[in-house]
Amino acid sequence: MAASAHAEKQSFLRTYIFSTDHKTIAKQYMLTGLVMALIGGLLAYVMRMQLAAPHQPVPGYGPVYPGPYNAMTTMHGTIMIFWVAMPVLLGGFGNFLIPLMVGTRDMAFPRLNLLSYWTFFLSTVVLLSSFFVPGGSSPVGWTAYPPLSANPAYSGAGWGVTLWIVAVALEFVAFLMGGINFIVTGINLRAVGMKLMDLPLMIWMEVTASVIFLFSVGPLVAGAVMLLLDRVAGTGFYRPEAGGDPLLFQHLFWFFGHPEVYVILLPGLGIVAEILPVFSRKPIFGYKAIVYSTLGTGILSFVVWAHHQFVSGIDPRLAMPFSITTILISVPVAITVFAFIATLWRGSIEFATPMLFSLGMLAVFLIGGVTGIINGSAPADIYVHDTYFVVAHFHYALIPPVLFSLFAGIYFWYPKMFGRVLNEGLGKIHFWFTFVFVNVTFLPQFRLGLLGHQRRIADPTTLYSLGDVKDMHWISTVGAVGLLIGQLPFIVNFFMSLVVGKRAERNPWRANTLEWSVDSPPPHGNFDPLPVVYRGAYEYSRPERGEDWWAQDAAPERVTAR
Repeated sequence: MAASAHAEKQSFLRTYIFSTDHKTIAKQYMLTGLVMALIGGLLAYVMRMQLAAPHQPVPGYGPVYPGPYNAMTTMHGTIMIFWVAMPVLLGGFGNFLIPLMVGTRDMAFPRLNLLSYWTFFLSTVVLLSSFFVPGGSSPVGWTAYPPLSANPAYSGAGWGVTLWIVAVALEFVAFLMGGINFIVTGINLRAVGMKLMDLPLMIWMEVTASVIFLFSVGPLVAGAVMLLLDRVAGTGFYRPEAGGDPLLFQHLFWFFGHPEVYVILLPGLGIVAEILPVFSRKPIFGYKAIVYSTLGTGILSFVVWAHHQFVSGIDPRLAMPFSITTILISVPVAITVFAFIATLWRGSIEFATPMLFSLGMLAVFLIGGVTGIINGSAPADIYVHDTYFVVAHFHYALIPPVLFSLFAGIYFWYPKMFGRVLNEGLGKIHFWFTFVFVNVTFLPQFRLGLLGHQRRIADPTTLYSLGDVKDMHWISTVGAVGLLIGQLPFIVNFFMSLVVGKRAERNPWRANTLEWSVDSPPPHGNFDPLPVVYRGAYEYSRPERGEDWWAQDAAPERVTAR
């Protein structure tokens, strides 16, 4: 059936609000995630200003007390991981790209896709409402460890923790629905002629991330229900005075929590995998090695969780296997990174904004990966556990796939999403502000951690005797403020280009995956007629091939229309 047959006139609500079109839902996920990123960034600003100048009112906020500070650390971590990284990288890019890249008209289950977003939106409303209830939002940390979180006598009798638990549960339900859609669409709705080993790497990464999420999230959903019952029904799953075990929740949380790192990382690597060949004018190096490494990463992600519990009294005979698997999982990730570097080797590199953010992602991510090996070694982790060293490592491991890959993807696919091209000058200013100030913010925190500075401390003045704690906090805070200011060029660029940006060609980057064979932005139904695929996604990346590889009169080895 032709795409035009689906393009009947619809109301504003059905077209832009309650649409089943995967492209509209993708933009809804992205917009929600970017708004939440702004909220999470403002929370980080307040925390950093408090740490740099304790006992002084924060400009634009006022004095910060220990209770609200704990709530800010909880909400900052929760928002950035669950309400920014997942909706943008999984919900946003996954929804937009999977049908276009595999050559189909929409997701396998469009109505389920619609339900997924609005369940996620409901979780956002529930989470934000916790800011305004008596007692304030959850102060128990983004990991919500009991007995602090399980007993209202410790964490407060308000609704903040309860709303936090409900919001997280709703968000997980939303991405369970979305993950099912991604897997079925990416594997079963491939265009005629597109073999599994013809799939773009972005599809492999998104599908693998969805499988990891589906297999890992169940125990935490059960754990969250038990935590909620401990708080509101007086049960004793985690409360020691009632015969419960607080460590049970840690196992349930981290059985999901560490695979979640790869749920976020893999789509970020997928974005970089799509951008590097285009701006190197080379096919991706080691396609099959990257695919198998991705699958290996997904499998190993389930056997590393207890490295978060090396200081919890774990039997040393059990700590060693988790140390080994933690270090072992760096091997498939390293294979992927080295394949990316080999793709750059002798390439005709063009330093466009998407390429700059992709290269920045690789550079910053390497710091997170190397310091992760230190955390994965039980003897070293005993010293640095719960210090700012872990905070720095965590951000160096997650900011590259979240922040850098997010921006790389937006600059790269913005022409396809909106039919306009972002301003390159503003894009480069945005990149350099982001790259420089990310490092200014988090490099000093390695020093703080090695000095023994514990994290989640609202008033660090008692730790000034450790050394240059005050100076490191000031440098880190300057970096955080600079990082926030550095996002202004992006905001201006994003909205200005919607109105006055240069109109995008069908394939402005001379890329060669299927989404670039349709108009910018793609029409309702994407393809008319559906494509037939005769070659792999990365086989023609050289400029001498021209930009007409999708044309109807192209050579048989190229993509043609049925």
